[in-house]
Amino acid sequence: MKRNSQVVVDQPPDLDVRLPQGGDELRSARHGESMNRAWLLWNRRAFLWRFTLWGLLAATVIAFVLPKKYQATARLMPPENQSGAGMAMLAAMAGKGSALGMQAADMLGIKNTGALFVGILGSDTLQDRLVERCDLRRVYGVHYLQDARKILAANSDIAEDRQSGIITIKVTDHDPNRAADLGKAYVDELNRLSAELSTSAARRERIFIEGRLKSVKADLDDAAQQFSQYASKNAMVDVTSQAKAMVEAAATLQGQLIAAQSELQGLEQIYTDSNVRVRSLRARIGELQRQVEKLGGNSSPPSTEGAAAGELYPSIRQLPLLGVRWTDLYRRAKIQETVFELLTQQFEMAKIQEAKEIPTVKTLDAAAVPEKKISPMRLLIMVIGALFSFCAASAWVLGTAAWRQIDPQDPRKQFADEVRSEVRMKIMGSAARWKSRFDASRLNPRRKRSGESTDSSNQNVPR
Repeated sequence: MKRNSQVVVDQPPDLDVRLPQGGDELRSARHGESMNRAWLLWNRRAFLWRFTLWGLLAATVIAFVLPKKYQATARLMPPENQSGAGMAMLAAMAGKGSALGMQAADMLGIKNTGALFVGILGSDTLQDRLVERCDLRRVYGVHYLQDARKILAANSDIAEDRQSGIITIKVTDHDPNRAADLGKAYVDELNRLSAELSTSAARRERIFIEGRLKSVKADLDDAAQQFSQYASKNAMVDVTSQAKAMVEAAATLQGQLIAAQSELQGLEQIYTDSNVRVRSLRARIGELQRQVEKLGGNSSPPSTEGAAAGELYPSIRQLPLLGVRWTDLYRRAKIQETVFELLTQQFEMAKIQEAKEIPTVKTLDAAAVPEKKISPMRLLIMVIGALFSFCAASAWVLGTAAWRQIDPQDPRKQFADEVRSEVRMKIMGSAARWKSRFDASRLNPRRKRSGESTDSSNQNVPR
């Protein structure tokens, strides 16, 4: 065995073996070729171990130099679809365990809300909001918003499970807290953006009623202001009640006046005009007449200006004319008030319906701060680095042996040697030029300093 191993070391085996055509001979030749390669690798085992060890050390350094990455995961419940009976039927068909429903939905172009959510999560608008919200341009060290968006998209994985409909959001970052914040921000911005982009019928109705409600509110305020100013200026509270009360008061005064006049006629038959009771009764009759005239008004045409100066209420003659304008303003105010109440009720109903139709985001698993890193997998990197180094060293050993077995007169080998020598000469020439430049740069400051010292010494020499 020692003699055979010594022969293999001194003279590498010829790998270019002519294989005979027979089956047994072919297998024996292949077996012999494999054994020759195995002996070659065994004899160069020291080189293989050294190269593998260096590869393991390099992979270890790389594994510990690579920054850690953490991944935060958020899961969303499948949203409720608002696609009608057709979508419900397809969903029922898909729920029976067959893919017919999903295939039919894809063929018919029916889109579910889950796919809509996935599209919104991957949109530039939502990602731009995340970049601005978490200041990712500073975190990623980029200047443009587009570059930060690309990095965020590369660090985000958004997918929907076709069977359950659950949407999974995975965000990877070097900081575990920032990864969790980005996962929560995805859900928040999805909820906000879906509400802003809702184009349902309830939303359009709510927007229309909201605008109509503002204009009706302005009309109501204007009508109420005009009515209050007119009623305050003319001392009118309620035309019907006020007219009834004034007529009753005038009738009471008129009855008291008639009774006082009858009593005065009886006293005048007994007493003279200078009697105290006669004078006092006449004074009372005069006051009752003034009150009756004040309530009824004079015989002149009634004025629309309301109560005269010094009078608290308008007269009975003025009430019909003032009541027309008062009733018109009162009716206008009541109409606007009724319309405002009805629109307010419809507005509340529209908001409730809009809230029902807007696809809300239901969080199944909130993005929590990850406790373990997902990369780098240091042990795997070290193992892969060692295996790669061993394979590379083995390939080098076998390739070198095969190269030596090629005839030096082979044109391919001559061409390769020529290219190698040419490249080596260029590399050595470039290295020599760089070395000469480096030496010159080191010598120039010395020469300059020596030249300055020489000049200064010459200046100090007396002439």
